[in-house]
Amino acid sequence: MGVSDLAYGVYERRLAKSLDPAKLPRHVGAIVDGNRRWAKRGGANSEAGYQAGADKILEFAQWCDDLGVEIVTLWLLSTDNLQRPAAEVNSILAAVESLMERIAADGRWSLALIGNRDMLPAESAARMKRLADATAGVQGMRVNICVGYGGRQELTDAMRSLLLDQAAKGRSLEEVASTLEVDHIAEHLYTRGQPDPDLVIRTSGEQRLSGFLLWQSVHSEFYFSDVLWPAFRHVDLLRAMRSYAARERRFGA
Repeated sequence: MGVSDLAYGVYERRLAKSLDPAKLPRHVGAIVDGNRRWAKRGGANSEAGYQAGADKILEFAQWCDDLGVEIVTLWLLSTDNLQRPAAEVNSILAAVESLMERIAADGRWSLALIGNRDMLPAESAARMKRLADATAGVQGMRVNICVGYGGRQELTDAMRSLLLDQAAKGRSLEEVASTLEVDHIAEHLYTRGQPDPDLVIRTSGEQRLSGFLLWQSVHSEFYFSDVLWPAFRHVDLLRAMRSYAARERRFGA
């Protein structure tokens, strides 16, 4: 181990010790961006980048669990990504399924699928649902896997679900409109029943949300990292946590 590695280790431990557990987020969202660019820089193909990204998710989830985070929401495949060539989409789905299999087999965390499964290949969607269902009784940290997810699509699906639900109760459109409340829409989101994310992290240097949890992130704190997702380190997460803990949350005020 070189001098730089020793210095890094000392810095990482000091940073970890400086964090107040009472000031850390309960729910962390992550836009795991930069897998393809990471692979290209290393002379590898996109498939290798997606697999490296999936491996990093296991590390990231463990780091979050160690810090007492209760929910991690990871955006792995957007509705826009579904327009990419079929071979690339299949590579992403294969990496996601492999990741979910490993988490389910480990048995420490519960899995939940977030997104519109009808937009995914039927066999892949069914496999992922079975894996998520298999962890339903697990009491550990919840890991939300966003696949076939888009913020606008979620809001569209939520409104559709709300209107169909109200129609089934015999209510007219006018009656629904006259009594509609914010909480009524929230009850039909993909993440219904879960607290909103306290902190949203995006990697790869991009400073935009791209529609990630549009409704839920209205009061979230954001942290943008220049690091490509497969290269994201424990110290990068600790820096994000330090940044979050130092902020005074005003919830839109």
